[in-house]
Amino acid sequence: MSKKELAVRLSKLKTFENPNVMMEQYPTDSEIAAEVLWFAMLKGDIEGKIIADFGAGTGTLGIGSLLLGTKKVFFIEKDEKAVQILQENLDFEEISEEKYVLIKKDLEFFQEKTDVVIQNPPFGTKEKHADSDFLKKAMLTAPVIYTFHKTETEKFIQEKANSNSFICTNKFEFNFPIKKIMEHHKKRIEHIKVTCFRFEKDN
Repeated sequence: MSKKELAVRLSKLKTFENPNVMMEQYPTDSEIAAEVLWFAMLKGDIEGKIIADFGAGTGTLGIGSLLLGTKKVFFIEKDEKAVQILQENLDFEEISEEKYVLIKKDLEFFQEKTDVVIQNPPFGTKEKHADSDFLKKAMLTAPVIYTFHKTETEKFIQEKANSNSFICTNKFEFNFPIKKIMEHHKKRIEHIKVTCFRFEKDN
């Protein structure tokens, strides 16, 4: 599979039907997801690894990881409607139940250790510090983290990671497209500056 083919596969997955504003349920763009996951594969962070997809939503990042050869994915998502769509997407891709665990609980209840965390958490604009809480949990879970945040929060995110002995090895900046899926959106597609960081535990 090429990176382009991966993006096409991900674009065919179902996304949120009635997104929750307070939970900041913005779908991860398929091409952006493919870009990050392809890099992660080349970096050796995908094939044969056990991955946690925090705030998995409808499953774009975790399913993309499975398509690239991940050993197992833990999908953690507390919203019931999102979980239903996520399951539909897993079935659509005919992914074996042996390859994933779907956990419909709040992030704090997840206690497993994994090789990698890949997450596109809430940006913290509705629920203050939500982005920070996700990063904190990720650092307790895996030695390698791929995490999306608003670019304007980079200094805070970097300091949070560094204070927990994680260093940024790579970062990717995107104009993240948010389609008009909520009533307060004025444009058909809004673009916000988002950075995906790769953090690694500094041993």
